[in-house]
Amino acid sequence: MDILAAFAHPDDETRFLGGTLAMLASKGARVHILIATRGEGGEVGEPPLCSQEELGEVREKEMQCAADTLGASSLTFLDYSDPVVSDVGEVFAFDAELDTLASQILSAAHTVEARVIISHGSNGEYGHPAHKLVHQAVNHIRKMDHNMVLYSVSAIYDNHPKPRLANQDDPADFVLNIQPWYSSKLDATICHHTQHALFVRRASKAAGRTMSLAEVTSDEESLHRMWPTEKSDLDDPLANFLRTTCVEALREA
Repeated sequence: MDILAAFAHPDDETRFLGGTLAMLASKGARVHILIATRGEGGEVGEPPLCSQEELGEVREKEMQCAADTLGASSLTFLDYSDPVVSDVGEVFAFDAELDTLASQILSAAHTVEARVIISHGSNGEYGHPAHKLVHQAVNHIRKMDHNMVLYSVSAIYDNHPKPRLANQDDPADFVLNIQPWYSSKLDATICHHTQHALFVRRASKAAGRTMSLAEVTSDEESLHRMWPTEKSDLDDPLANFLRTTCVEALREA
């Protein structure tokens, strides 16, 4: 089984889906990662690890490290430019036409013979406009190829460990205990060196102390099936794979 994980920035694949990707790869699935931008508009680290102008190149290398750590079979960038975060921390969507972006993602899926695409949720996890844009593009694929199976990450369920990052409009179809693959997820998180301060900042402020990467890295992940919308698992390669090959990780929401 081939799966395409399509996200807006380097690190999205790890923070929202890293344990699941590592699990799938370890069970014999071929995991392919597609990233729309190189995250060149994001943070450069604390203290700075590079200049803003160098960030895209640095984050591309970080992304390759994470992809290798998670066991991905391929990594592709779409070469969109990530807008620079504003002085007050406002983030923006990259400049893309929806039909074009959807076609590019679908083409990438066809190239690696993936029938399953996993991507951002409808609320952009914590509302990031670029995440919402990629979600909309993936959702649009249902109109372009009815045979594709589409899932989104960070689906909401009772007692979600990180409700701020959960997509409130996307009920979970699968909740996964990725503890056996947690070390791979954490190692992939470490690959994204320039983003470490960003990963821990909010939790550290809430706790009144500096939190570690391990403390802010969840060992549960969840998926919402966007398409097909009916609950039948017939002709859904991912659902069948999870139920037959990943039983020890699976608990349904």
